[in-house]
Amino acid sequence: MQVQALDLRPGSLVRYEGRMCTVMWWNILRNDRRLFVQMKIKDVESGRVTELKEHGDTKYEVLDKEEKELAYSYRDGPAEVFFTPEGEELRCPAPAAEDALKWPAESYTAVFVDGKLVAINPPKHAVLAITETAPPMKGGGSGTKEAPPEKGVKVTVNLRGEVGAQVRVETEADELQERDTM
Repeated sequence: MQVQALDLRPGSLVRYEGRMCTVMWWNILRNDRRLFVQMKIKDVESGRVTELKEHGDTKYEVLDKEEKELAYSYRDGPAEVFFTPEGEELRCPAPAAEDALKWPAESYTAVFVDGKLVAINPPKHAVLAITETAPPMKGGGSGTKEAPPEKGVKVTVNLRGEVGAQVRVETEADELQERDTM
């Protein structure tokens, strides 16, 4: 199905220059006479990110997709292996699952196009332990500091964050959502 760039949204799966891509970011730009759409798209197979600036009426082929929950198992060469709740084994190219596997989770959302597994999406939120950060600031500090949790992803926490604290992180923005008291 052909859709104008103006009607695309983050998460849409499109075909761009013969490649299957996911829209990661999307924004409208307007000047005196024209309307443009800025977007970042990510090639599903290679993981390459491309920034585009298109006219609002530029057409893109939007692909029909189906989503299912899968559990991660192991890496086998250039592929990541996942299992359905029924026990069926599915393989996905490593670059298509790379961003999702940064976040530990019991299940991931798999994207299928024409019955073929093409991408893995991370959960919306992940609970992680902070492994290193500057010492906590006692008192009423209102600033933030970086704190890489267990998988090495950098997130920003408030000044009272300390090593070993459990934090809930929004995976799409790498932002602290709340501090858990576990």
